[in-house]
Amino acid sequence: MQSGIDRIRHDKPSPESQPEESLTVSIQACAERTRKSHGEASEAAFLARACALGFSVATPWGDSNRYDLLIDAGHGFWRVQVKSSQCYAEGRYRVKNGGSQDIPYTPKEIDFIAAHIVPLDLWYIVPIQAAGLAKSLRFYPRGNSKGRFEKYREAWCLFACESKARGWKDIPVLCRYPELNGHCAVCPLLK
Repeated sequence: MQSGIDRIRHDKPSPESQPEESLTVSIQACAERTRKSHGEASEAAFLARACALGFSVATPWGDSNRYDLLIDAGHGFWRVQVKSSQCYAEGRYRVKNGGSQDIPYTPKEIDFIAAHIVPLDLWYIVPIQAAGLAKSLRFYPRGNSKGRFEKYREAWCLFACESKARGWKDIPVLCRYPELNGHCAVCPLLK
């Protein structure tokens, strides 16, 4: 007579016969009420979302770079600065386009700002060229506003574009990442 453990071992299908399934990664992050810990929680949320979408993510050692994470979509690395906002005021959410000294980020320092609207768990993937020298970026996800950055809502596909293919300050005409599970607000595949 077989024991329960032996029976389980013998009855398990081999890994070759099991269908390959996708893995969903979810990170739950809590933060104390400091700006730094809120930012760290949003970085963790970005890491989970980007990995779930199939991107490779690297974290630089320390926090002396102007970027928080590196994204590899197969054609090189993108430098990403993660920002978050929890405060809804005057019909919008706002994130800073700069560090502690309020100096705006430049294309020499970062490639994208990933703005996390925490209460809605919503992301804006904004190319730094589109942000320009503005000291803050304003997002209007709750209204009918045609805000300057609304076209970058959930625009994760931009990480799959090479900078030449993406165009300056623009969303590509053709989706560069059709395998992506979900598309940006103005994705050509949604039309």
